[in-house]
Amino acid sequence: MDSKLVLYNTLTRRKEVFEPLVPGRVGMYVCGPTVYGDPHLGHARPAVTFDLLFRYLKASGYKVRYVRNITDVGHLEHDADEGEDKIAKKARLEQLEPMEVAHYYTERYHRAMDALNVETPSIEPYASGHIIEQIEFVKRILADGYAYEANGSVYFDVEKYNAKYNYGRLSGRNLDDIVANTRELDGQSDKRHSYDFALWKKASPEHIMRWPSPWGEGFPGWHMECSAMSTRYLGERFDIHGGGMDLMFPHHECEIAQSTAALGHDSARYWLHNNMMTVNGQKMGKSLGNFITLEEFFTGSHPKLSQAYSPMTIRFFVLQAHYRSTLDFSNEALQAAEKGLDRLMKGIETLGKIKPAEVSTVDPAELETRCAEAMDDDLNSPMVISALFDWVRTINQLADGSQTITAADLAALTATVRRYAFDILGLRDEKAAGTASGRDYVTPLVEMLLDERLKARAAKDWAASDRIRDGLTAAGIRVKDRKDGTDWELE
Repeated sequence: MDSKLVLYNTLTRRKEVFEPLVPGRVGMYVCGPTVYGDPHLGHARPAVTFDLLFRYLKASGYKVRYVRNITDVGHLEHDADEGEDKIAKKARLEQLEPMEVAHYYTERYHRAMDALNVETPSIEPYASGHIIEQIEFVKRILADGYAYEANGSVYFDVEKYNAKYNYGRLSGRNLDDIVANTRELDGQSDKRHSYDFALWKKASPEHIMRWPSPWGEGFPGWHMECSAMSTRYLGERFDIHGGGMDLMFPHHECEIAQSTAALGHDSARYWLHNNMMTVNGQKMGKSLGNFITLEEFFTGSHPKLSQAYSPMTIRFFVLQAHYRSTLDFSNEALQAAEKGLDRLMKGIETLGKIKPAEVSTVDPAELETRCAEAMDDDLNSPMVISALFDWVRTINQLADGSQTITAADLAALTATVRRYAFDILGLRDEKAAGTASGRDYVTPLVEMLLDERLKARAAKDWAASDRIRDGLTAAGIRVKDRKDGTDWELE
């Protein structure tokens, strides 16, 4: 398979033609959530970004094994090597078992992803279910001399690793910069250097989540799970490793160091990073307390929200920006996304009402070419949306008769529009499918009223026709009369 797909590789800082290790097959690992709170808009971005890649790879004919993990142990506060486990802390505050917390928020995450039409990965491993693999990985690093044991903990020796390999090559930081920006040790730590990081941590007496190991009871470091689980399911060399840009340092940098120390090479060939969601220019995240949960978006129950936004509006909002650009939250931007999505869905609905003609004055192959070129250029979803919008204008011209299309071309156009809008961008027609907002109840009622209005018009009962139309308008439903029938949309 000759790949035309070009992806921006963070590791090399350039766009590269994507060529998988095994022709026709792709192994992809993406860092999933740490499950100690409700999923927010910041979680939606990597989920939608890598769902877009997953969908496009499959649509391009690849067989994809997509692994996305669940972090349910080892992620300490402030992404550091000291402090309390984020899940254990939540469990302590709520007087629950840590696994109750992890299970509850994992389920919430899954429900939010279902609402966003994010496909489930091929494998979803849990950090707590792969302690043995993580211990074995730590043993390999120790055996190769790139780690040291201290008082029941095991730390990665960054300086020794850097002497042979380059620590910091993903994030572009050199060790001198890291030293300058790392707080010096106060004598309370077992680390040799402040920039060394934990592969295995000794559990303090009050630490709940603990497992036996050759170094005593403890738990794995946060970075270790991804090195162990990615290679467990995708092999010691695999194609793509993805995640948010905020994970580039230290998480992904440490992953590269661990894998290289244990295997003699980095495990992933292409590193992809989506940019951050921001609120007034500041990263959206739990640790900063400026996040809005996805459920709050769906219900409109957050003070920063002027209304509720449907899951597909959120997905469309994310896809309207290129995954490597920042995406700033505002009600205005979401309202614009809502209008844009509605316009696209109305265009797709209109496609089904077009009457074929003897000749075509339009060429549907142009849309396929534009969309394929945009997706092949580092997943340029905004350009795909732009091409679809241009064709919505054409679809409306076909509907009003100012342009014409043959039956064969209409079938090709319909297939292309639906393929990119639904199969690749992963959008859903919420009005047709029905949503929690009650549109599923609205549709049959509106259709029944419009049918009555049609009868009134046929009988030239204009007063009854206008009364039905005015009643629908007052209910927030815009009626559009066409030559061949009537359309409607929610305001």
